[in-house]
Amino acid sequence: MHEPPPSGPIPGHSTVPPGLTSDEKMWAMFGHLSAFIGWIGIPFGNLIAPLIIWQVKKETMPFAAEQSKECLNFQISMTIYAAISVVLMLVFIGFLMLAALYVMNLVFLIIAAVKANEGTAYRYPLTIRFIS
Repeated sequence: MHEPPPSGPIPGHSTVPPGLTSDEKMWAMFGHLSAFIGWIGIPFGNLIAPLIIWQVKKETMPFAAEQSKECLNFQISMTIYAAISVVLMLVFIGFLMLAALYVMNLVFLIIAAVKANEGTAYRYPLTIRFIS
């Protein structure tokens, strides 16, 4: 006898929200990756780029806008943590904290971009939600 195929999501795979287009997933990924603009020397580019994507896409692509806003909150938090680390460089612990923040920012941005490209919403850890 033939058994019907299993219904529901495949274990281990993320589910894509209905109506989520490849363009919207791509822009959500760009929302996360845009924070790297600050790493190439543009002052506060890590904050400005996700803000621009969020503002431009908030009416037409809700998933991309939400992910860009999530990235913006994370980058604001990372900027605050970096400022605290700079102050703590006076007692030398700030050097280690700043290095840890750099690695953490890199890793979480890449994870978030991959998840967004798969259509899965990503929430950064250690993020203060300034913009809700």
